[in-house]
Amino acid sequence: MPRHVVVPLIIAFAMFMQTLDSTILSTSIPAIARALDEPPLRLHLAVTSYMLSLAGFLPLSGWLADRFGARRVFRSAILIFTLASMACGFSDSLLMLLAARVCQGLGGAMMVPVGRLILVRSVAKTELIKAMTLMSMPALVGPIVGPPLGGLITTFASWQWIFWVNVPIGIVGWVMVGIFIEETRVESVKAFDLRGFIFSGIGLSAALFGFDGATTESFPPAVSYSVLGVGVVFLVLYARHARRVANPILDLKLLRVPTLRASIGGGSVFRIGIGAIPFLMPLFMQVGFGYSPLQSGLITFAASAGAFGIRGFSARVLARFGYRNVLIWDVLIAGVFLASYGLFRADTPVVVMLALLAAGGVFRSLGFSSINTLAFADIEPAHMSQATSFTFMAQRLSMTVGVALSAFLVHVFAGGAADHPPVSAFAETFVVIAIISSLSSFVFYRLSPDAGASLSGRPVAHVERPAAESEPPPHREAAE
Repeated sequence: MPRHVVVPLIIAFAMFMQTLDSTILSTSIPAIARALDEPPLRLHLAVTSYMLSLAGFLPLSGWLADRFGARRVFRSAILIFTLASMACGFSDSLLMLLAARVCQGLGGAMMVPVGRLILVRSVAKTELIKAMTLMSMPALVGPIVGPPLGGLITTFASWQWIFWVNVPIGIVGWVMVGIFIEETRVESVKAFDLRGFIFSGIGLSAALFGFDGATTESFPPAVSYSVLGVGVVFLVLYARHARRVANPILDLKLLRVPTLRASIGGGSVFRIGIGAIPFLMPLFMQVGFGYSPLQSGLITFAASAGAFGIRGFSARVLARFGYRNVLIWDVLIAGVFLASYGLFRADTPVVVMLALLAAGGVFRSLGFSSINTLAFADIEPAHMSQATSFTFMAQRLSMTVGVALSAFLVHVFAGGAADHPPVSAFAETFVVIAIISSLSSFVFYRLSPDAGASLSGRPVAHVERPAAESEPPPHREAAE
């Protein structure tokens, strides 16, 4: 099998494990809340604690891959994630569960971004869209299998089993990486930016922790706002630090590349709304409609099934219409479908729910494929590790904000009824996050018509520009 087929399929094992873990957990949140005697909305901490850990350790992943080898770090990350999954399965309190989820976040912070780094270093640019599509298709099986499997396990067995299913998957993935993937290294490794790592790690984690606490009232307001203030201060310190050192752990100058800037900026706004769906939809159906976990899982999997169906056609769509046109309209259509979920009621025919969820999944998947690949259109190989960490960190941060924001909106629209929020609270929340997600269209509107043409292969008639505007952006190869 050619390299651009073998590598993405093996990396997909790790992505499958991570996506299965997140979707299987979301379906089981109400049951876990009852078992631990906690309000359902409070269990959003099981999601955000994982993402907070990701935020803190993600900046480290690119340097570790360069220093110790991407394959070695990737295998270590799979092992950490697998062991932490076992710890989640043994948890008997919310505090223990949150601690295990933080350890999972450490493994996840190195697992998926380093896996993606292995891919972009191993595959030619002309094959990148196909390779990433191939890598993501097995990973999309996780969200398809996760909701019904989580509902089945939670309904007929103990919720702890939703974490133990990661163990055999992790073992197989660890073995296959060791056998089939070659080590990739850079010739010279930059000095580790310890001060930058401390500033960025504390800043990102504290800011997200404070935002989450302030919006969902999970902690006393004084604590939440104090932590949020500390996070903002450290982020400002990092921004000043990054401008003064030669090799910052997160190179903010990469944002001068228009395609990367649009991928991070527009993609983050898009994911704030879309990232809330796996958390919000199971709660909507189980708490709002009184569905069982199995009933909820058998319905919500349709969103991922629709996403799986479009992945094979993403490259053709981008080649036909170009990144700019696809992204402008795709995020708007995806937002319309997201808002339509607020119209669901307990007596809505299941076939209507399935159709809307599947159709929305098609456009969300096309958006994600386009945004993820656009980020690497104009990045030099030497900056791939930092760009990979940067983009993956932005993805997880925006999804963390989406989960916390959706929990906050449900709480507000429910009038403080955290234990049993009404259906109307969920419906209004879907509309608000759909509007937020659709605003990303304005970011993609600013892209040039030929953005990403080196990836899609779409010929574009270039328009003459003034000399000052025709200069290549930073980090672009001279040959381009």
